[in-house]
Amino acid sequence: MPLALVTGGARRLGAHIAARLAQAGYDLALQSGSGAPPEDWLLDAIGDRRCETFLTDLDDPGAVAALPDAVARRFGRPIDVLINGASRFGAMDGADGAYDAVAAHLRVNLAAPVALATAVARAGHGVAIVNILDQRIANPPVDQLAYTLSKQALAEATRTLALALAPKARVNGVAPGLVLPTEDYATGQFDRVGALMPLGRNARADEIADAVLWLARAEAVTGQVIFVDGGAHLKSFERDFVHLARD
Repeated sequence: MPLALVTGGARRLGAHIAARLAQAGYDLALQSGSGAPPEDWLLDAIGDRRCETFLTDLDDPGAVAALPDAVARRFGRPIDVLINGASRFGAMDGADGAYDAVAAHLRVNLAAPVALATAVARAGHGVAIVNILDQRIANPPVDQLAYTLSKQALAEATRTLALALAPKARVNGVAPGLVLPTEDYATGQFDRVGALMPLGRNARADEIADAVLWLARAEAVTGQVIFVDGGAHLKSFERDFVHLARD
């Protein structure tokens, strides 16, 4: 059975990706930075597929370096699919603390995915790697500067890694829009923001997961980014979605 490592795979969008892979027949290694168990619905969705959770701090270079070998040892085989889904996300609306904020985001959102991709490709052959990006890489807003820069960097790394790791690995990206709103969103705001998209709606988590699964299986595709965002990347939004259509 194929084996997938999904960073950030126990919660939110990562959990939906993990569930879709399990339903397609993948065994799962789920990286968690907090040690929180997988969401209850995810365990039900996984069913009889094997699933193991790995507590790993992606801000720790040693822990990142050790993760692929730890997964391979526990499952007794190399990783077939790597989903770089975990992200640091923090607001930094101004110059104060810019150096530290940018460096912290780059460690988790760029350095860790690149290190994992390189290690997984080295240990296997025909490996599929999918980086979870963000539609804002096309038209960045003024908010969350450090986060945005780190996702733009990972998008460029996707193209570079696709060449550097070929033919042992394929490297692609999926760029979601607003999918799972946080508690920062007002009642009804998610749908109002969706109405601003070219398609008149936001993407669903299962649609992101379907794109990831397709790329995991698309053996002739590498170096590509698929936007699954209701067309958000085709428009320029001056502010982050949480600031739009609040009432």
